[in-house]
Amino acid sequence: MKNAPSLPLPLPPVRKGRQHRSCGFTLLELLVALAVFAIMATAAYSGLRSVLFTRAAVEEENRRLAAVQLAVFRLEQDIEQALPRGVRDEYGEPQPALHGGELLSDTLVLTRAGWDNPLGQLRANLQRVAYRLREGRLWRLYWTVLDRGGAMEPRETLLLDQVREFRVRFLDQSDAWQNDWPPPASSAADHSLPPDPNALPRAVEITLTLEDWGAITRLLPLPG
Repeated sequence: MKNAPSLPLPLPPVRKGRQHRSCGFTLLELLVALAVFAIMATAAYSGLRSVLFTRAAVEEENRRLAAVQLAVFRLEQDIEQALPRGVRDEYGEPQPALHGGELLSDTLVLTRAGWDNPLGQLRANLQRVAYRLREGRLWRLYWTVLDRGGAMEPRETLLLDQVREFRVRFLDQSDAWQNDWPPPASSAADHSLPPDPNALPRAVEITLTLEDWGAITRLLPLPG
């Protein structure tokens, strides 16, 4: 007897109104995701803040370096162009071509050449300049004329701040260091001759002591 062909089994009836389970995050999964995101955001903010802080510190150091270099450059430029040309002050009293010392209000005063005159004004190309330390700031002063002959206020330019000390020393013709210039008559090599008030030292040593960088020293030769 031949086997009868098998008939497919009937499918179970589908119940109407049955809802499939929706796929999504549970409250615990959302809390975990938010916690991970908060940790990553905090780490990213800390890294960005560190980068910005480092960049600001580098820029501030660069500005400070540029200011120090400019101040030293102005000192070098003035000293290396000093000339033996004395002047008369507002009282008509003669002043030496170069004088300086720790006890003076102006640590260094000199006459220099090479005063630029781009506008072609009727004035000399010599300039009387001075350096003064006041309240932790180094100022450069200059007068528009050499022999003042009356009350005349100098023009001031701020060169550098955070300066703790500004000192100068002078190397005379006998290779001896002097703390004041012109040197006292007792230190002159030839006591038979009066000291020349317009004589220049062989070199000037400047020392800038900064609050953040310490001491900076330069030895600057003078012309001749």
